[in-house]
Amino acid sequence: MQWLDKFQGESRVLLPGVIELRRALHRKPEIGNDLPETRAIVLEALADLGLEIEESGRTSSFVATLKGGASGPCVLLRADMDALPMPEDSGLDFASENPGRMHACGHDAHTAMLVGAARLLAPRSADLGGDVKFFFQTGEEGHFGAKICAEEGLLERNRAPDAAFALHIDPRMACGRVAARSGALLASTTEWKIEVKGKGGHASMPHNAVDPVPAACEMVAALQSMVTRRVDVFDPAVITTTQVHAGTTDNVIPEIAELSGTLRATSERSRAVAEEGIHRIAQGVAQAHGVDARVDVASGYPVTFNEAGFTEFARGVAEKALGEGSYTEMPSPLMGGEDFSYLLERWPGAMFFLGMRDPAIAQPAPVHSNRMILDEGGMAHGMLLHAAVAMSFLGGADGGG
Repeated sequence: MQWLDKFQGESRVLLPGVIELRRALHRKPEIGNDLPETRAIVLEALADLGLEIEESGRTSSFVATLKGGASGPCVLLRADMDALPMPEDSGLDFASENPGRMHACGHDAHTAMLVGAARLLAPRSADLGGDVKFFFQTGEEGHFGAKICAEEGLLERNRAPDAAFALHIDPRMACGRVAARSGALLASTTEWKIEVKGKGGHASMPHNAVDPVPAACEMVAALQSMVTRRVDVFDPAVITTTQVHAGTTDNVIPEIAELSGTLRATSERSRAVAEEGIHRIAQGVAQAHGVDARVDVASGYPVTFNEAGFTEFARGVAEKALGEGSYTEMPSPLMGGEDFSYLLERWPGAMFFLGMRDPAIAQPAPVHSNRMILDEGGMAHGMLLHAAVAMSFLGGADGGG
């Protein structure tokens, strides 16, 4: 692996440009699947590398392919590009210039690191024992970007990948460290809504009305109890009520109360048990209160499942590239969701978490915080690991894999 020492040095040389790219993306966050400005910035950053560009017809996503010097396997490296619909209060000089939008999940860093990896690998295309697909994806934050691209055949255009790899930053984990596990890494996502319908009336005379508010409140508490009593603690699920809406003024009992929230699970079995419980609780409590309940459940992303063999392979690469002891085995999944799960359903692969904690911050904010800040120096580790995984998986003229 003679190339590894060169990659380590070159990643440090490339870092200032990668930081500049990340900051340009951070200033101009876009949300959903239509990211024209983001795509233009990234395509410009890749323009001199001679990559084959294939664009999605339904989103701003694209795949940039680096052809190797031999007709071996193909590995896909993925970065998501979309931001979150939320304000930024980080105080950074390059904070969001688009009100109500922020790169609070690190997708700007993911994208910049993957561009850096492409810059590491492109000069060595002749040494690659196969092809690398750099997948720049929209719509990860609940907009099914990866699923759309998979359905339209973008990821398999010209040739299908044999494996897929992705990184996700963690601003609370030390720089230079990675964490993952084989099996379930992240949970499935399911969004639910309950409409509770009673009969409105004067707030001073509830006996003349059928109040939906107490029924809705009881449902919130009953859902929490149901999870702890009916779902196996070793196959966990989480139900959280995130919105409660009812009424228009103080002296009116409303006709309708609405609840909504999220269900997270680490297996199809626990998801099904919890989803059945939502329906049962809603209808049972509604009947007890003499109101009607309508339940809507929308399945989101599946469980993000790291394939054991590829996870072990990537762990070995990480410890060579970042140093022995840099990898931490996660004892359990996290209950967040990821649409990289759609790729891992189709091809073996893994997602790793990459530390980017700013040592100057005593209590760093997590992802999805309006105050999330990361140590940009950690992006050198990200571009290095992406490139090292690709080179090792494909093999090469100097003995990669």
